[in-house]
Amino acid sequence: MKIARVQLPDGSRKLAAVEEQGVRVLAADEPAVMLELLRGVASPPEGGMVLARDRVVFLRPLERPPSIRDFMIFEEHVANARQRTGRDVPRAWYSAPAFYFTSPAALAGPDEPVRIPRGCRALDFELEVACVIGVEASDLEPSDPACLDAIAGFMLLNDWSARDLQVREMAVGLGPVKGKDFCTSIGPWVVSADELGSAKDGRWSCALEATVNGRRVGSSDLASAHFGWNEVVARASENTRLVPGDILASGTVGRGCLLELRELGQREDNPWLAVGDVVELRGGPLGVLRNTVVAAAAS
Repeated sequence: MKIARVQLPDGSRKLAAVEEQGVRVLAADEPAVMLELLRGVASPPEGGMVLARDRVVFLRPLERPPSIRDFMIFEEHVANARQRTGRDVPRAWYSAPAFYFTSPAALAGPDEPVRIPRGCRALDFELEVACVIGVEASDLEPSDPACLDAIAGFMLLNDWSARDLQVREMAVGLGPVKGKDFCTSIGPWVVSADELGSAKDGRWSCALEATVNGRRVGSSDLASAHFGWNEVVARASENTRLVPGDILASGTVGRGCLLELRELGQREDNPWLAVGDVVELRGGPLGVLRNTVVAAAAS
């Protein structure tokens, strides 16, 4: 099942099931209902108004999630990002999935513009997938089936990155902060796990790709992650509490950002993003997440 938040032609906002023939309106725009539908706790009503997709505006699937943790579970990304320096992947990276927190108040949905942060000269995208937590959970173990049962569904996520700001601030040993928290885009909908098939060792397979102005610049498969989603959920729940609506992002897939490609010697073909660039993330049943870069706000 694919559940979206949409704005109808009359201006009202509803939950809708995204189907081949269009968008079927389901219920009022309530996050709890979305999670119940995805988990199979509630059943979608029979019938309902069906509209062509071009008659609705897709909104960000979650307006204000309780928290966003962005992990780094793809070994290829870590290795590629360190290519130019000649540094190996840190041994500590293999001990547990690493993550940072970003701002739930700086979200963009499909087709919303993304503003270049002031002072940034090196804007990048990151091709990621995120899961949405559907139940409250604490101190889960990776071997516990409840880890995967805690996931309501998956969606595309773009962790926009101001690389120059990020490098400067992380030199002090904290972060990333201002290099990241200006915008995270999500959508266009959330899919139940069965849309991605069966999990193998906590991993689902889904072909992923990113384009800039229609040119394919990165691709990978969700199944190539070093850590499984059971390990991600367990780590996030350790010594704390996950609540419905929390977002856990995968981190960048291998070759899923401009930084990696530039570090691999492809700088001329992959300039940093500029005003007017259109970035699309694609992921089969996960849909297409499209955003256009716009100028920084006036200082």
